[in-house]
Amino acid sequence: MYGSRGAGGTSVKGASAAALGAALLIAGCSSSGDGDGKGAGAGITQRPAETVPFWVNPDGRAAEELVSLEKAGKKDQADRIREIAQQPTAEWISPENPEEQARGLTEAADEAGRTALLVLYNIPHRDCGQYSRGGAPDGDAYRAFVDGVAKGIGDRSATVVLEPDAVLHLVDGCTPREFHEERYDLLQGAVAKLTALKNTKVYLDAGNAGWGHPDQIFEPLERAGVGRADGFAVNVSNFYSTEESIAYGKQLSAKVGGKHFVVDTSRNGNGPYTEGAPDERWCNPPGRALGEPPTVKTADPLVDAYLWIKRPGESDGECKGGPKAGDWWPEYALKLTEG
Repeated sequence: MYGSRGAGGTSVKGASAAALGAALLIAGCSSSGDGDGKGAGAGITQRPAETVPFWVNPDGRAAEELVSLEKAGKKDQADRIREIAQQPTAEWISPENPEEQARGLTEAADEAGRTALLVLYNIPHRDCGQYSRGGAPDGDAYRAFVDGVAKGIGDRSATVVLEPDAVLHLVDGCTPREFHEERYDLLQGAVAKLTALKNTKVYLDAGNAGWGHPDQIFEPLERAGVGRADGFAVNVSNFYSTEESIAYGKQLSAKVGGKHFVVDTSRNGNGPYTEGAPDERWCNPPGRALGEPPTVKTADPLVDAYLWIKRPGESDGECKGGPKAGDWWPEYALKLTEG
C-alpha cells in the first residue's frame, strides 16, 4: 500500500502504514501537563520543541516493538529500536474514517504541545499498479477524503505531505494520460482546502534526486498548486543523501518561485542502493541506515525541516523477503539501526 515506482527505476517508495492507531489516540495517551507525553511502558518522550516541533506518537509501531523487546529481556535490541521510536515520524491517513484519524492525531499532538505530521496518499489510480496500487475510487471520493481530513485537523497545528508520487507519475508516463487533468484538479483542490486551515502547512511531493531533472517537473508542480502550498517535499521514502536532496531541492526551488522544501531523511544514512535491477533498488534495499533525526535546524535556509516521512521499519513491498507494503518488519528495522 505504500510503495511507488519512479522514472528510470529510481523510484520514490512508499512509506508507512496508515494511522490506524487513531482510535487509541482519541481514547487518550498518557501525557503530563508540560507536554512530555509518554507511551505506557515505552518511556517515549517528546523531543525539544525548538529543535523538532513535530509530535512523537508514543503508541506507534516502533514503540510497540520496543515494549515487546523490553518485556522479552532483549535490552540490546530494545535500545536500537528506541532510536526509531523516540523520533517523530509521519502518520499516513488511511481512507477509512479520515476525519476521525486526523482529529485524533492532531488532538494528541496538540495535547503534547506539538505539531502533527501527516501524509495523504489516496489519489485515484495511485502507484500505477505497483506494490502500493489503489487510492480513492474516483475524484468525488478523493474530495470527500480531503474534506474529512481538513475537518479533522481544524485549527490545530499540522504539517501535511501531499500525495507522494502523484505529480512525478504524471511526468514519467506511469499514470495514463486520460487521468492527468483530473489529477491536477484534485491536487489543486487539496492544496487549496488544506492551506486554508489556520495552522496547517502543506508540502507537495516533488520526487527525488535520482529520478530525473527539475526541468521535467517544475511546470507540472505549478499546475498541481505548489504556488499556493508552503513548499514541496523531496526524497519521500527514498534513500538519496541529504546533500544530494538539498541540491535537487534548491534547483527545483529556483524554478518555482523560491519555494521552501522538506527532506525525508528517514533511511538515507548510507545513500541509495546501487546493486541489482534498477527498477527494484528502491524496494527494501539491504545495507541502508537511519538518516539525520527530524529537525528544523537544517543545513540550508530553503530547507524547512528534515523529516522522517517514511516510517523506518515498515516494508516497501513484497520484495527481498519483505511483507506487504506498509507492514512492520522488525528485522529490517534493526538493520537500519546498525549504521
